[in-house]
Amino acid sequence: MKQAPPDLARASVGHLLSKAYSLPCSTATQGFTQLVAPMSRFQVALDVLLPLLYAPAEPAQRILVSYILYSLYAPHSIAINPFQSALRATFVKEREASIHVAAQGGVSETEQLVWVLWKILRGDGSDIGPFSPSTLARSPLPPKLRAANLALEDEAERARFDLNGAASAESQVTPEQDAERQRLSDAMTLLLAARDRVLTLSEQRVLLPVLPQLTSAPVITAMDLPSLISYNPSIAHPLFAALLSSAATNNQDPVLYLEALKHLPPILPSFDLIGRLLRDPTTVLDITTGGKTTVADLVRAEVLGWFLHSCITWLDRAEEDERAGEVSDDRFGKGVQNLCRFFASLIKFSIIDPASDADSAEMAHFTLRNARFEEAQSLYRVLVTGKF
Repeated sequence: MKQAPPDLARASVGHLLSKAYSLPCSTATQGFTQLVAPMSRFQVALDVLLPLLYAPAEPAQRILVSYILYSLYAPHSIAINPFQSALRATFVKEREASIHVAAQGGVSETEQLVWVLWKILRGDGSDIGPFSPSTLARSPLPPKLRAANLALEDEAERARFDLNGAASAESQVTPEQDAERQRLSDAMTLLLAARDRVLTLSEQRVLLPVLPQLTSAPVITAMDLPSLISYNPSIAHPLFAALLSSAATNNQDPVLYLEALKHLPPILPSFDLIGRLLRDPTTVLDITTGGKTTVADLVRAEVLGWFLHSCITWLDRAEEDERAGEVSDDRFGKGVQNLCRFFASLIKFSIIDPASDADSAEMAHFTLRNARFEEAQSLYRVLVTGKF
């Protein structure tokens, strides 16, 4: 991209900032460096970006500005970033303002900005790059990552506020507390990343132990679950168990999280996930009755029938595509085999009653239509006779 003269570059950067909230922060930085010549970047950042960092602008805009100011000098330590003092001053100011709001019983809209600045000033700004400013601005924070609990390593003390907003006794964050917050922050970053890419085994080992803390005040929403399951089915079971068991505590209906499970494709990771959930004894509070149930019972009642129907519909469509010559793989045949094996296992574990029309009528019709497959033929016999 041809780089613009300084005055035009300032206008172009302003336009970029107004359009980049849904893009990854790193992409917006690339746009900035393409628009502004190297020798002009510091001055344009000083003239255009810095005022927005200080201004009472939208949190997403301030998050984006913070990241660009950091990333312009990212190859070097944050300690020698020329905007480090401005980032630090904003962190301190917004942290104390957020603490004051919390003392009044509220939640400041800049809590997420404080967390982003904390990450940047600790040298972890690269973790922010893959996420959009709008995602970061609306992602709830676990209690331990709220502004009142965040401090920088070189801060010996910081002011706290009592319920009247007055300064109270100063306290020092212990190394153990600091390490715990860093661990939780890293795990939160990984959970957000799990929606867009496959986590490595080492990353999963970091994330899994703290899932209950990340779901006590959910970092992700029900809308994030389909993509997360697609990329990381191996962490989906403990994540769902944690979300469902903490839903009532957060005044949420656990059924909201189950919608994503109803439409999973008939592939092995889907059957493995549903099967694990159908055997999960984790206690769940039923917000409708006030009583208690389990993850297994909830999934059996709210998901299983929908999931099986969705699998059959998916396979019927795959068969039509195969006949039309639109696909050349064996997704239909493999899908039929896997679905029949899954349904057979449900019968063996007494999750499905083959004698119940409500449980098995649709599947009996499906297996009869596809009796050319050995698994379908065997399952049909079981459904008719009730015997393996």
